Amino acid sequence: MSPPVPLAPVPISASRASVVRLMVPTDANFVGNVFGGQILSEVDRVAYITATRHARSNCVTASFDRVDFIQPVHVGEVVDFDAQLTYVGHTSMEIWVTVRSEALAGGEPRLVGEAFVTMVAVDPAGRPVPVPPLALETAEERQRFAEGQHRMEQRQKTRQRANR
Repeated sequence: MSPPVPLAPVPISASRASVVRLMVPTDANFVGNVFGGQILSEVDRVAYITATRHARSNCVTASFDRVDFIQPVHVGEVVDFDAQLTYVGHTSMEIWVTVRSEALAGGEPRLVGEAFVTMVAVDPAGRPVPVPPLALETAEERQRFAEGQHRMEQRQKTRQRANR
């Protein structure tokens, strides 16, 4: 059997995804703001889109890392979930999702949250499959990649400790 053909590097811009959603009363928590779980659900969806675009394969969520709710989101606001790859390993990808909210009646968009989501590309049987490497084009992308690699190493150490 011949060795697998290496996958060609793909730029970060090729898989970037953005989802815009109006927050409605059914999204509200007991305080009247948007329920954090609703925000997390949308973060997971946009991360899935980005990962799947990059991998050209189905993907599953492996972890949520460093989720920050910076400000509350209010019912009636429009929320933009923007996702881009920061790091790619052999079968896993780290996606950085920023969450911005704005009132429809006016006002500047404001950063209300961000998260790092790890997705793993899988075949139809659910086994991990290789993903293309990233084509890093800017100093900022290289810096985010290095930071993502460090976070991935930390997650791997946590998993190793848990499996002892």
